[in-house]
Amino acid sequence: MRTYDGLARLASRAQKLRADSTPAPGLFILTDPQRTPDPVSLAEHIPEGCGLILRTFGRASIEAAAFPIAEIARTRGFSLLISADPDLARRAGAEGVHWPQWSLAQAHRPWPGALVTASAHDPHALRRAQGFTDGVLVSTVFASRSASAGRAMGPFRLAAWARRSHAPVYALGGVNGVTVKRLSGLGIGGAAAVGAAIQAPRP
Repeated sequence: MRTYDGLARLASRAQKLRADSTPAPGLFILTDPQRTPDPVSLAEHIPEGCGLILRTFGRASIEAAAFPIAEIARTRGFSLLISADPDLARRAGAEGVHWPQWSLAQAHRPWPGALVTASAHDPHALRRAQGFTDGVLVSTVFASRSASAGRAMGPFRLAAWARRSHAPVYALGGVNGVTVKRLSGLGIGGAAAVGAAIQAPRP
C-alpha cells in the first residue's frame, strides 16, 4: 500500500499560485505507467479542487481505468483530464483533455466548456499552446530524477515565460511540497507533478 500524505500540503501551496479568474486547478498530478502503476489508487487520494491528468500511452489497461477514475473524480471533486485522447475523455466523462507537446499540431478544444491543458518545453510550443488552453505545463523547472527531464530552468526563467503567455503557466519537473514555495510571487499560475505523488510503500 502506498501513501500519498504529502499531496494535501502540495495542493494547498499550489492553489495559492492560482488566479481567481483561472478555470483550471492550481495543481495537476500526472500519471506515469512506471511511477504510478495503479492510477485508480492514486485517484482515490487526489485532493478536492485539484486535477489529475491520465496519460494512457496507448495501454488498454490504463484506458479502461479512465472510467472508474472519472467516477472517483466526480465523488471527490477533482478534475480529470485524459492525455491526447478526446474520444476517450468524452466516453469516460472526463472534464477535458491534456495535449503533450508532440500532439500540438492536432490539439484543440474538443467540446464547448472542456478543460484543456498542454505541455510545452520550448518558447515556440508555449506560443502555440497558449492560444487554446486553460493552462500550459512547462518543464523542466527544478532538478528531477525523471528519465525524460531536461536541464532545470529554475523559477525565474519560468516566470519570464509566464509573462509572455496569455494562458496560465504551470511549473512541471521537480515540483514538491518544498520547491513549490519558490514559485510564489512570480506570476506563475500553478504547479504540476508526477514524482511528488509517489511515496514509499507503508511498512
